[in-house]
Amino acid sequence: MTEPAGPDPESDPQSHQVPLTIYLVKQLELAIRSFMDEALRPYGLTTFQYTALTVLQHRGGLSSAQLARRSFVRPQTMHEIVRSLEERGLIERTHAPGNRRIMEARLTEAGAELLTACAPAVHKLEDELLRDMPEKQRSAFRQGLEDGFASLTGRHQDA
Repeated sequence: MTEPAGPDPESDPQSHQVPLTIYLVKQLELAIRSFMDEALRPYGLTTFQYTALTVLQHRGGLSSAQLARRSFVRPQTMHEIVRSLEERGLIERTHAPGNRRIMEARLTEAGAELLTACAPAVHKLEDELLRDMPEKQRSAFRQGLEDGFASLTGRHQDA
């Protein structure tokens, strides 16, 4: 008699478990990034560049390190993003008041105009994400994401 090659999927309680919530969130993040990259391609932006621009739109005058933290990327990645956005004239960097060693990035008028141009494509993607959810469920979904973020980081999402 031979031994089975592995656990029997019918008797393995692990095989019937639903995916972990963190796995589902990661799947959603990857799908969103893929669709965002596609929607932003006509504007010459990646999702990471768009995120950096929107962060600067809401909180101008940030160092690259601050911008990296708020954009959820490594400082080395943000350095490349800042460089490319600055070369395109979408952001400008100036010395921080009181500390000439720190360069702060700000959105330029061209950057603000590009964000305005991108807005319909981004809103369309969000509408597609939420399309099949009733309004009450949309609010609960959003609140759940905000609560999960606050639980893990001790911070509440900035508006």
